[in-house]
Amino acid sequence: MENWGLLLPILLSDVLNPVLFTFMVYAAGTRQGVFASAAMLLGHTVAYFVGGIVIAVGLERISERLANPLTIDFVIEFFIALVLLWLALRTRKDTGKRPDEQTPEFTPWSAFGFGAIVNIIGIPFAVPYFAVIGQFLKSDLNTGGVLLALLLYNLVYALPFLMIPLMTAVMGERSKPILARVNNFMESVSAYLMPILLGLVGLALLVDAIAYFIKGEPLF
Repeated sequence: MENWGLLLPILLSDVLNPVLFTFMVYAAGTRQGVFASAAMLLGHTVAYFVGGIVIAVGLERISERLANPLTIDFVIEFFIALVLLWLALRTRKDTGKRPDEQTPEFTPWSAFGFGAIVNIIGIPFAVPYFAVIGQFLKSDLNTGGVLLALLLYNLVYALPFLMIPLMTAVMGERSKPILARVNNFMESVSAYLMPILLGLVGLALLVDAIAYFIKGEPLF
């Protein structure tokens, strides 16, 4: 692929998911903290990967039904860019659900399911994922290559969140104030950095699609 440089800011904007991080920190503080937080991350990652396959298959079928699948790839990219720019202008501070007094005590099984649910209902955070899949589909990768790239993306995405169960396992109760500070930092950073990243990625995709429509050649 020639567009890995574009995937890095997309990945960074995708990782800035304070909702998943907050619930994982909450799960880490329960009785089965290590296993519950790890299971929540696993559930989220599995749902993300499976969802990515479904999205990729859907977009690919749309392309196959039209006369020029290469053109529709850039049409899809164009609309994804518009959505990203809209989110960048609209997103000032995340208002997603957070743990409260009604949040249940997680077991590994319930945490796995909850992690999948957090992924499914996290619509604003899925937009960068659409952009990633769009880049994979318009690359020179075959079907196996797209699935492998999608799997690698999901594994890299999960790595920062893996620190929560690892720190809980190694440090025990001492990890709680550290994770709380990291959680607050994530909240603050995502409120300001995510709109900027979404805007930059959206602008890059928009310019790429427009360049293709005008010159017949993409920039990325």
